[in-house]
Amino acid sequence: METSLKDVRSVLAEVRDELFSKPNVVATGIGYKITGGRQTKELAIICSVETKQSAKRLTTKELIPARIQNIPTDVYPTGIIHALQAPTGRFRPAPGGVSIGHIYITAGTLGCLVKKNDKLFILSNNHVLANSNDADIGDAILQPGPYDGGRFPQDQIAKLSEFIPIEFSGDGGGGTNPCPFGRSAAAILNLLASIVGSKTRLRPARIKAKENLVDCAIAEPLSQSDVKNEILQIGTLSGTAEGTLGMQIKKSGRTTGLTSGSILQIDVTVDVSYGSNKTATFVDQLMAGEMSQGGDSGSAVVSEANQLVGLLFAGSSTSTIINRIQNVFQALQVTVP
Repeated sequence: METSLKDVRSVLAEVRDELFSKPNVVATGIGYKITGGRQTKELAIICSVETKQSAKRLTTKELIPARIQNIPTDVYPTGIIHALQAPTGRFRPAPGGVSIGHIYITAGTLGCLVKKNDKLFILSNNHVLANSNDADIGDAILQPGPYDGGRFPQDQIAKLSEFIPIEFSGDGGGGTNPCPFGRSAAAILNLLASIVGSKTRLRPARIKAKENLVDCAIAEPLSQSDVKNEILQIGTLSGTAEGTLGMQIKKSGRTTGLTSGSILQIDVTVDVSYGSNKTATFVDQLMAGEMSQGGDSGSAVVSEANQLVGLLFAGSSTSTIINRIQNVFQALQVTVP
């Protein structure tokens, strides 16, 4: 009997934390199983790993089982998932798809315009407009971004209006290892317990970091005439759509320009590295293939019909991670103009 998406979602919700405890796993999601290098029509639980290791090097506990509750699994090597931010011209008015950034970052992408309280705002990522939580409301936003030659005050296009804080893991690195202090304290107390004859032992554990839904922020243009309600090489938006498995998508970003792909996984939980030992866990994400590079963060991801599907914010050499636009709009209380 064919397995339903509802069944796979139910099983993934049960086993997600267990799968994340296994070595190298950086993301879990739902996709189609690949057999012999070809995508099948069989739904599977996909585990993305930093590197694919030989089964001989892993213990039975570390191995990802071939099936979980009769749901097939697949292992997909993505490398470490990074928040995309890296190395273009000055645009006035500025459309989506061009270089932008907080005054103290390198550069990211202006996603698109959104509406809130009858005003237009620039939508992009927290780590593009709000410097990964380190910004203050009212800070200068430059177009192009600083990496691309943007300078204050001549290239200021907007001021930071609002951002959704990113919750980073307690020790800054993801995974399940407890902090060194916790390990040391537990070791000392366990030694004392053995001296007095007690069989009780302490085991240190790291408090699980809060999960994130979005990496997003908005900025208010200094002048409405400085921005353009369309996306470079894509045009105007025609509303929003739910990102679904297999959906054809496209984006326009400051680094790779116009690229296209398809949604390979849904219901993705992923650990994203922000550098400097900062890692954040995101849930309910979409995953596409190789359609972005550093600096494309903040790009609006749209369907073939130009419906807004998501906000690109992270990826690796083989994958692209996307916030669902419904979660972004809910968090920021914005709409399509």
